[in-house]
Amino acid sequence: MSSKPLRIIFMGTPDFAVPALQALIDGPDLVVAVICQPDRARGRGRKTGAPPVKILAAEHHLAVLQPDSIRTDDFFEHVKELAPDLVVVAAYGKILPGRLLRLPPLGTINVHGSLLPKYRGAAPIQWALINGEQETGITIMQVDEGMDTGDILLQVSRPIKDDDTAGSLFAALAELGGEALTDAVAQLKKGQLQAVRQDDRLATGAPMLTKEQGHLDWRRPARDLHCLIRGLDPWPSAYSFLAGKRFRFFKPLVVDGPVAEPPGTICRADKNGLLIATGHDYLLVREIQPEGKKRMSVQACLCGLSLPVGGQLH
Repeated sequence: MSSKPLRIIFMGTPDFAVPALQALIDGPDLVVAVICQPDRARGRGRKTGAPPVKILAAEHHLAVLQPDSIRTDDFFEHVKELAPDLVVVAAYGKILPGRLLRLPPLGTINVHGSLLPKYRGAAPIQWALINGEQETGITIMQVDEGMDTGDILLQVSRPIKDDDTAGSLFAALAELGGEALTDAVAQLKKGQLQAVRQDDRLATGAPMLTKEQGHLDWRRPARDLHCLIRGLDPWPSAYSFLAGKRFRFFKPLVVDGPVAEPPGTICRADKNGLLIATGHDYLLVREIQPEGKKRMSVQACLCGLSLPVGGQLH
């Protein structure tokens, strides 16, 4: 491959994709276009807002395309005219058609937030936490027409810490993704990347999350609930009901010990948090969000709201 800068098309939409695009902007190659999802209504006010990737692209005066469909002949011809050497995808949000994948001479590569073949799908970071994994990472892979089934080009791992949440891990892996992408593109240009086929027998799924998955079953062990709460923080968040009111729970800590009380019983409520009985061990919850209010420490919540010891969470 010559030392001539590559012509790269970048496809991505949310915050996770921003460091990857920034890495390409800072690199030696030329980003000829950025493709992202159309502007959407967001938040309680339902105001239309630009995706984070579009905002970054605009700051650097890059051409931005936001097609409603990437499967039309017109869109394909537009991309073809840009003559990309490489297409880079990071959380774009749709499966790409085969003719688009095959268009660039160097193919299409993806920045994925798991150590494939584990956690193929839309929510790999959350499911790694929910399932109590000890490590996760970034996979740079060739994109095919399946769901994260393409050959692996490069992987970088990161340990999962006990206080990691989906939010903190998203931020960490997004940055790691940008670094891994820089290495991958440099090696790809030199012909140094070797594609490794995924072992489908080791594959696990990471489907989209639903709000209902956050309803806590206190009969489960504290360790499982600890993982679930962190995996659903900040969205869709884990919750339970006390006297008919919904409470969302954050910043859990497992407290070992034999449990005498029925699961879901509030055993202690003080400045340290809520100590709650589970199916095995106790769970100390240090932040809470009462229905209709903001997220706060349990200590702050107790200043204006009763969380009675002996109360039963459902």
